[in-house]
Parts: sequence; structure tokens; C-alpha cells
Amino acid sequence: MTTASVTGIFSERAIRRARLGSGLIIFIFVLLHLSNHALGLISLHAADKARHLFLATWRNPAGTAVLYASVLIHMGLVLRAIYMRRSLVMPKGETAQIVLGLLIPLLLIDHVIGTRIAHELYGYIDDYETVVEQLWIRNPANGARQVLGVIAVWFHGCIGIHFWLRYRPWYAGSAPLLLALAILVPVLSVLGFVEMGRTLADPSYQLTTNPYEVNLNAHYLHDPEVRARIATVRAGLYGAFSASLLLVVVARARRRLKERLDQVTVHYPGGEVIRVPRGFTVLEASRLGGLPHYSVCGGKGQCSTCRVQILGDYESLPTPDKMEQTTLKRINAGPDVRLACQLRPDRDVAVAPLLVPAVETLPANSQETSPGREREIAVLFVDIRHFTTLTETRLPFDVVFLLNRYFAIIGKAVEQAGGRLDKFIGDGAMALFGLGTAPEEACRQALTAAAAIVAEIEKLAAELADELTLPLRIAIGIHTGPAVVGTMGYGRVRSMTAIGDTVNVASRLESAAKEFEAAIVISEPVATLSGADLSGIESREISVRGRALPLKVYVIPREKAAEPLEGKD
Repeated sequence: MTTASVTGIFSERAIRRARLGSGLIIFIFVLLHLSNHALGLISLHAADKARHLFLATWRNPAGTAVLYASVLIHMGLVLRAIYMRRSLVMPKGETAQIVLGLLIPLLLIDHVIGTRIAHELYGYIDDYETVVEQLWIRNPANGARQVLGVIAVWFHGCIGIHFWLRYRPWYAGSAPLLLALAILVPVLSVLGFVEMGRTLADPSYQLTTNPYEVNLNAHYLHDPEVRARIATVRAGLYGAFSASLLLVVVARARRRLKERLDQVTVHYPGGEVIRVPRGFTVLEASRLGGLPHYSVCGGKGQCSTCRVQILGDYESLPTPDKMEQTTLKRINAGPDVRLACQLRPDRDVAVAPLLVPAVETLPANSQETSPGREREIAVLFVDIRHFTTLTETRLPFDVVFLLNRYFAIIGKAVEQAGGRLDKFIGDGAMALFGLGTAPEEACRQALTAAAAIVAEIEKLAAELADELTLPLRIAIGIHTGPAVVGTMGYGRVRSMTAIGDTVNVASRLESAAKEFEAAIVISEPVATLSGADLSGIESREISVRGRALPLKVYVIPREKAAEPLEGKD
């Protein structure tokens, strides 16, 4: 988590972009370097030939400036991010990325000194024959350390790439291929290193290094004065990194000491009260208090899954920055809704998370079972009215028969309209539309499915009229908006579903249809996006739990519900 954004080149968005851009440059360098190692599976000569192209890219003045500037910028911004985090309680993926990132300098400083720095200062010839001989034959412990360094830097980069791309629409389809590449690249690289080491260890191998290079490298490796200077460089690099890390730790400790004297209280609907230092975000408060709280994007303000409603005076809280305003505007949030990852209350505050985890045993400091991503969808709820009265005098087998006929009607209507049947809940059902279409089309699909359901239920009611004590009637509610869609559940009981305020409102509209003795109740956003002609259809305003303002809805009676609503001319 980060502090409130400022403007200009030092805004939080600009800093994140700098961290991402520098990380991508380093990742490209590592990808090319490991690919070069993998050519060792062909031959030592092939790897060394490709090395000349690699060096032409990165050891010219421009390549050197870009690479080392990226390294310094990325390391500096990573240390800044560690300092800016008010809490080090975080999901496992974020923890792994930070830990691997901090291990990389410790594992690779010696390798950088023994190749690039030695080459620049003393003309050391760091070709594959020389480097592999040092790591495989003369000092295998350093070779093993180098392998660990390769794995750490590669998977640190892969985690960062995953966090960056995971909510792109195309990423889910490309993920298997990217995962295969993420595994193959370091494996082939290590195998190439091993093969080159075995080649050099073979007594029949003839060294190709010329005497001049051998003497030059021997001077570097055995001259006491040169080794003393290299030791000074090594101490300087390790000391600089250690001092930077220590500075962050001391700064955090100093800030924590001051914060103990200046705290705010965050109140939650379940009665939980969590005290945190002023400057903490509401999301950090939830994590510190062990409360499950969605944060799909990792607290970067790029999604709205952590949003909360402010219970009380919301106008006196710090105003949202530009990034938070953009996200809230995208979901049409009310003025009392804020992003928990960006809101840093400067006074006591009461909040209600709007996306409550579906699994109560969700670990508080982890991401949800399957984070999925936020989509604009339409949600349809349908339920049988007076179901208990209808079935209380019937045999259990008869009830099952009735429900199966009813569920078949719903499933067929939803699938034919282009939707996805999410779940059956008792005598009710929930369906999703828009998983692969635009919101406008999703709303039209939901209305088509609703009309088909009503029409078929009318036929079923006429067929069973003599057997039922009451007429068979249903109630349908439809709403559209953003929801988190993903595979959720526990163990083997997992399925794709949607959660969020949109789902809750759709369920409320289904209840409203029962209250109004109507067949279908749709929200104003559904009517607007679908372009349906609702002239002559009654409209009302209803209150919805969790919303400060009433919601305008259209109440469609049974007489008109079975007819598809035509679009406006």
C-alpha cells in the first residue's frame, strides 16, 4: 500500500509505472541471459557465439545506461514500497515476491563482480568457458549459489508479470502457455549450465582460450592487489545494499514508534473494532485485525473489490485522489463509497465492506479462493412464490418432480438466451449474463430469458392446475453492474460464481417482485442499457440495503411479463 498520490512525475501512478518499466527491462535482460545459457545444451561453442549478440545489446553505452539505471530505479522503488507499507501482513504471493527480491542482490552480487565489473576494470575475459570453469570445477558452491540466484530472479520477475497481467481479458486463455514458458526457461538454462560444466570437466575437452586471455585472466585471479581492490568493491556493494535495507528498517521502526501515540479506530458492522496508526488504510486495518477483506489488485487502487461504505459522516474524510476517483467513477459509486486500500482515515470511522467473502473461513491475509476479475454483468434471480404452501401437502417425490420441471425451464431459457446458470438455491435460481458479451447485450439476454421463463411457467401452471392448491407463480429480479466473477469454493465444492453489490441488488429486486405481486422487477440501469420500451410499465423507487439513495425500478406485471420487451425505435 502507498500513501496518497501527489501530482506530476512523482504521483503514485508515475512511480508504479517507473517500477513496472524498470522491472520489465530487467526481466528482458534476464530472459535473454537465461536463453543464452540454455544454448549450452547444444554446445559450449553455440552458447559463446550467442553471447556476442547478447553483449552487443547490453554492453554498449546505451544498453549499459538503460540496464543499470533500471536496476537502481527498481531497487530504490522496491525499498520505498517496503517502507511505505504500513503493515507487512500481506498475501503469500506478495510476500514471496518481496522475499525473492531481497534475496537477489545477496545471491548475484558476486556474479556481477566476477563478470561485468571485473571485465570493465581489469579486462577480464568472462566467456562461458572461463565462467563455467570457475563455477563448475573450481568452486561448485558458487555454482550452486548461482543456480539459486537464477531461480530467485526469474520467479521474482514472473510473479511481477503475473500481478501486472492477471486481470487482462486475454490472460486467462494465455496463462497455460505462459506458465509452461515460466517453467521451461529456468530449467533449460540450468540444464545448459550443467551440460557446459560436464563438457569442461571431460579430460578430452580442449580449451579454446588463447594464451593472452589465459594470462590476462590469471592476473585478475591471482594478483593480490587486484583481489584486494575487488574485495573492496564487493564490500562496498554488500554494504550499500545492507545499509539501504537497514535504513528502511530503522525508518519503519521510528515511524511505528511515533504512530503508537497517534491512532484511529475503524469500526466494522460485525462489532469488530480495530485501532491502527493514523496513516494506515482501511484495508491494512482489516488485515491487521484478521478480518477477511477482498483486494483483487493487491491494494493498488486498480479494482473496486475492497470498496467500503462509510457509515456516518463521509464528507470530512480525506478526499479521494485522482486514481481512486477514476475507479469509483467507473463503477458509479455513491459519495459514501470509498476504496479501502486508498482511504487513510484521519479520524475514527465506521465502514461496511460491500463485497463480503463468500467463504467465512477465508484466510484474512490471503487472496480469495480464486480472485477472478471484475466484470460488468447482468444478474437474474428467480424464485417460486408461496412455495411452502404449494408443497406442504404433496409427497416428497412429487415436490422433486415439480422442482425438476421448474429448474429445466429456467436452465433452458437461460442457456438459449446466452446466459450461464450459476446455481439453484432451494426453489430459487441465479443466472449470469454478460460473461462474454457487452453489458447492453447482457441486459437484453436477461430480459429475453425472463420472458421465456414466465411463458413456460404459465404453461406448466396450466398443466398442473388441478394438482396444486395455489396457482404456480414466480418472481424475477434483474440488475446489472460490476461484480467479481471467478471460481470460488472450498476443496472439491468449487464453481464459477459472482459476488458483490450487483448480486445483492438483483436478489433484493426478486424479493420486491413478490412484494409488488409482479412477475418481473428490473432496475433502471437494466432498462437503460437494454433499450427496452417500458412505456406503460409502472416505475417505483425502493430502498436497498447498503445504498444511501433509493433505486428506481420497473415493475412488470404477469400479464406483460411473458412478452419480450421490444427495443425503442
